[in-house]
Amino acid sequence: QVQLVESGGGLVQSGGSLRLSCAASGFTFSSYFMRWYRQAPGKERELVAAITSAGGITSYTDSVKGRFTISRDNAKNTVYLQMNSLKPDDTAVYYCNVVKGFNYWGQGTQVTVSS
Repeated sequence: QVQLVESGGGLVQSGGSLRLSCAASGFTFSSYFMRWYRQAPGKERELVAAITSAGGITSYTDSVKGRFTISRDNAKNTVYLQMNSLKPDDTAVYYCNVVKGFNYWGQGTQVTVSS
């Protein structure tokens, strides 16, 4: 079955960096777009970044453009989110996502940015 396991979250000061990873299994990873979402307390889950199956095209929500980079390693079945110049507004639980008939989610990883 589809499994997505996020890691790499933590507590960081404003202006710092983190790199999130999402290890995928149970499907042909290289055939699917992958996405990162986040959900802050009291807010709806929002799409942060997406990447095509071969990694050639990426897209970002406006608030993270120029600071976050999504990438993938199809040999390792892993998608990454490099987050630089972090701000307190980036504090959220970050989720990896794939749509394979249904929406599949990982368990999430907490990112907390202190001011």
